Amino acid sequence: MKQAKMHIEKNFKLAEVDKRIYSSFLEHLGRAIYTGIYEPGHPAADENGFRRDVLELIRELNVSHVRYPGGNFLSGYSWKDGVGPKEDRPRRLDLAWHTIESNQFGIDEFVDWSKKSGTEIMGAVNMGTGTPKEAGELLEYCNYPGGTYWSDLRAKNGHKDPHNIKLWCIGNEMDGSWQICHLDADDYGKKALETAKIMKWIDPEVELVVCGSATTLQETFPEWDRKVLEYTYEKADYLSLHRYYENEGSDFDFLASFVDMDRFINTIAGTADYVKALKRSDKTMYLSFDEWNVWYQHNQKEHDWMEAPEILEDRYSLLDALVFSGMGMTLINHADRVKIACLAQLVNVIAPIFTEKNGRVMKQTIFYPFQYLSTYGRGMALKPVVVAPTAESRYGETPLLHSSVVFDEEKKQVNVFCLNLSDDEMELDLDMRSFGKLSMIEHLELSGPDLNAVNTFDQPDTVTMKAVENLSGSFEACKMVLPKYSWHVLRFQCEE
Repeated sequence: MKQAKMHIEKNFKLAEVDKRIYSSFLEHLGRAIYTGIYEPGHPAADENGFRRDVLELIRELNVSHVRYPGGNFLSGYSWKDGVGPKEDRPRRLDLAWHTIESNQFGIDEFVDWSKKSGTEIMGAVNMGTGTPKEAGELLEYCNYPGGTYWSDLRAKNGHKDPHNIKLWCIGNEMDGSWQICHLDADDYGKKALETAKIMKWIDPEVELVVCGSATTLQETFPEWDRKVLEYTYEKADYLSLHRYYENEGSDFDFLASFVDMDRFINTIAGTADYVKALKRSDKTMYLSFDEWNVWYQHNQKEHDWMEAPEILEDRYSLLDALVFSGMGMTLINHADRVKIACLAQLVNVIAPIFTEKNGRVMKQTIFYPFQYLSTYGRGMALKPVVVAPTAESRYGETPLLHSSVVFDEEKKQVNVFCLNLSDDEMELDLDMRSFGKLSMIEHLELSGPDLNAVNTFDQPDTVTMKAVENLSGSFEACKMVLPKYSWHVLRFQCEE
């Protein structure tokens, strides 16, 4: 049995966790929108065609914001195609995903859906085929009260009150050669700056995210980020990061993905701080990790032009969920710089929620770590002192115990999240004496004998969180055994 120690000191504070790190993403891609969140005629559909069964699960996830409408789709999309009478909306070829877009769902429908799902909106403007002028027109349509062409058109389309979308992405992955009208860093930086100027002239309250590196694997990383920030530093509020991971043959390397994610965040934060010094600025650039997940990109297949085809519908295993939990904890551990993070995506497309067309809905394995991190990972992120064995992964020396801690000061609760990456049991020696007397609220565990186990519509609870028998007594200092390959939520109540 392996041994690990964790000392949690209440005064070792990192930063308050921003609720927006528990955001997600919906793109006009595959069945994310159509037969995902929107399916008129479905038995569970409401008067707007929104699936109530899906809405219920999204509320369980406690999602803060949802990024929309893309994604690669964004760089070829005209938002004007998705407003007005549905019978007049054009059907278009979507070059990003080689599909047909019906435009039966657009920004107004998304605003209505967001209100029902209890989420806020992270909008996005097209920096591929789109122009700074068109970005300004979209913002005017969404946020200007009335009395102008675009704001009056919104009212004519059934939304008299402004949508008041205050958080916007200026494009998507413009460093990528796969992007429609891809730009180099200088051209994007100039275009993003002019877009930001127009948007903040229209609504000075908006916060703007400029495109950072789409992955650590880009040859332009992190030079792209430096150049973009040199143009936009004083106008932008956040710099984006995107990163996906998949199992490329070694389970341990896969479980160690959080090490690379951690390094990515540190590198981009350092790059941003360099530009801060270069600009002699007093402003700190915060980060928006607005795409992250497990994604088996090698499974992606070509297909003919179709409307809402089954694209990127990964089925997640217990192993995937454990990897996912490691990434989620890493975001908490960077609460001082990462203020926004979007699980990509939310329904059907590499998602925690999976639907049948005209049928059932289920929770994928990754649903659970997101749900419990989002529910109990709010408050002050602490910096635990951890002593644990290590092993070599493709990313270098990797701790076999990965953890994050959040203290909910209002409820006086200490929430500890930890992942045992090893193939052996681990005895965890937990020291929390600085909090005074503690009692255990609950101990939840995600584990199982088969790392390849998945949930299905017929067996939806094959992989789920399970309650461990609640121990009684005092927990200022305690020991517990973590099974091999397991993720844990340990919740404690301060009694003093």
